[in-house]
Amino acid sequence: MQTDVVIVGAGPSGIFTALEMIKRGTKQRIVIVEKGLAVEQRRCPKAVTGRCVNCKPYCHITTGFSGAGAFSDGKLSLSFEVGGDLPTLIGVDKAQAAIDYTDGIYLEFGADEHVEGVSNIGAVKEIRRRAIQAGLKLVDCPIRHLGTEKAQDIYYGIEQYLLKNGVEMLFGHACENLILENNVCKGVLLNDGKQGFELFAKTVVVATGRRGADWLENICAEHGIAHQPGTVDIGVRVEVRNEVMETVNEVLYESKLIGYPQPFRNKVRTFCQNPGGFVSQENYDNDLAVVNGHAYKEKKSNNTNLAILCSHNFNVPFDQPIAYAQKVGELTNMLGAGHILVQRYGDILDGKRTWQRELSFSNVVPTLPDAVAGDITAAMPYRAMTNIINFIQAVDQVVPGFAAAETLLYSPELKFYSNRVKMDESFTTNIQGFYSLGDSSGWTRGLMMASVMGVLMGRRLATEEQ
Repeated sequence: MQTDVVIVGAGPSGIFTALEMIKRGTKQRIVIVEKGLAVEQRRCPKAVTGRCVNCKPYCHITTGFSGAGAFSDGKLSLSFEVGGDLPTLIGVDKAQAAIDYTDGIYLEFGADEHVEGVSNIGAVKEIRRRAIQAGLKLVDCPIRHLGTEKAQDIYYGIEQYLLKNGVEMLFGHACENLILENNVCKGVLLNDGKQGFELFAKTVVVATGRRGADWLENICAEHGIAHQPGTVDIGVRVEVRNEVMETVNEVLYESKLIGYPQPFRNKVRTFCQNPGGFVSQENYDNDLAVVNGHAYKEKKSNNTNLAILCSHNFNVPFDQPIAYAQKVGELTNMLGAGHILVQRYGDILDGKRTWQRELSFSNVVPTLPDAVAGDITAAMPYRAMTNIINFIQAVDQVVPGFAAAETLLYSPELKFYSNRVKMDESFTTNIQGFYSLGDSSGWTRGLMMASVMGVLMGRRLATEEQ
């Protein structure tokens, strides 16, 4: 087979690359390769079974058109300060302008016009004052909340738009490798589940998301694609009653707090806050179960959940940060017999595990019912656990009650985007015809910045065509 542009991965970066090319009148033939299903066919059996059934050959929450975005809470961060390191590559002004433009596309396809976190400046100042006193930095980022169920509708609309405008989508196709000749990428080797075949293209865009970060790291090592180990995030998902987070939820919707707690001074941050949300499970390759969280537009719980992530930067001779994070996750899964572990914060401080019956005594009822009570400290590295405990105590000064004994910590929360592909500001790599976008590239984190990177890639490809 032969095409002009092949995009591996139908997550936000890949989707918006094709979308921007079409908006700019491209005549090139575009093929999107996705090993999952179309967004309208994606179903998580847990809605019926009440527990994760570890779907094979892949998790339907993380794989398929729009990637994990279709089942996430669907928050669009509207500030260049949030979403990874892309602004350091392309410049702050260009990044913010691209965010504003991309936000307009989401609105075009039905995103809610309401923006969270911009209405009560006085209350924001008070929250920032408390954060400063606690030694934390508050990033008050405007948020456009799509909602899990609304995000699926929006991405379905984008999917249909792409199809109507001639984009070919190969669902159920896995990319096994790249085809390279003399440092020039000529195409990709695909497998439809029955047989392998080659798809040749002038341009290959790999946008496989966090789920594909490990695969891409191996591809880079095999073919000499310039890359370097980056930051790996290891942490927990915290769940408290809405009453504890009430002020922050109403004023900011999502409080992005950053600290460098003693004694290690690693960067620790909050991420993906979900007022009235639900803790969820995602499954990655090798049956690795990781915790996440999402929030619906209409359906609400009594709890708020958010991630606390500790960043680790490794130096020589170690160069496998993704594998390191996976090992932490595997140990935690082992303790939970393949399930997510949950423990009360007070039990961690008391040096004891949490028992399942003890959870019924709490004001905080777990929104992930099949999580297994246990001891997450038996698997979490000491450095990360110490940073998380001290950070929670600092956040308690900003949000009184956050460090209550009954606060729940779920593990493992891992972010697989540590491999960073080396590129210039126009995304050129050391391999001609090969580009890497989104979270798997190591440059972005989250829906908006991944979408932005796709928009900019689409502009470049459409401009070069003219």
